[in-house]
Amino acid sequence: MFEAIIFDWDATLADTQAVIVASFQQALKAMDIKISNTYIERCIGMGAAETFREILRLTNQPIDEEGLKRLVENKSQMQISLNSQVQLFPEALNFLETLKDKKTKIGLASMNSQKVISSLVKAKGVEHYFQAIITAEAVKYSKPHPEIFLKCAKQLNASPTKCVVIEDSLFGVKAAKAAGMHCIAVTTGVYSKEELEHENPDVVVANLAQAKVYLQTRHTL
Repeated sequence: MFEAIIFDWDATLADTQAVIVASFQQALKAMDIKISNTYIERCIGMGAAETFREILRLTNQPIDEEGLKRLVENKSQMQISLNSQVQLFPEALNFLETLKDKKTKIGLASMNSQKVISSLVKAKGVEHYFQAIITAEAVKYSKPHPEIFLKCAKQLNASPTKCVVIEDSLFGVKAAKAAGMHCIAVTTGVYSKEELEHENPDVVVANLAQAKVYLQTRHTL
């Protein structure tokens, strides 16, 4: 029997892809850096700081921590300004409500910033569902390192082996499995079923509705 369900946010519970890309591009525009939307999309999940670091390397730009902090802050402020464009995926609220009714511990582990996640969960009316919310500022290492999921499990007072992670990204699936957790991968992000399967999640499903059915058929909901 699982003790806790830990969700990713971006492209897992909420359709944030377009807003994230726009926010990155706006921050990069100020530095006259051009990068494809596809490149940014496939970095979603490993955190803004690491994404900017990779982009700066790719474009042969100097990297300094203060500059990175400014880029992350600019991207975060832009994303918050676009909150109204973000929608929860169908079945997200129903899934969270079902877990709450079953008194299942619910966590949120996102490599997005605390400002962005706090703003969004409040704006979408879902803050009260989570007993633990861990964001980029709380960890030293980005996904695919397991730190963020292990910290979330600890805050939930749940054993990692009794946790289920629901993720859309390759980074997230790798992190969940490295943490010793059960992992349901959803194809609501940019990654294909085949790409996700390559990282050995316990199952790949199309959406949150199928994730809920999967857990119900295992008698864990």
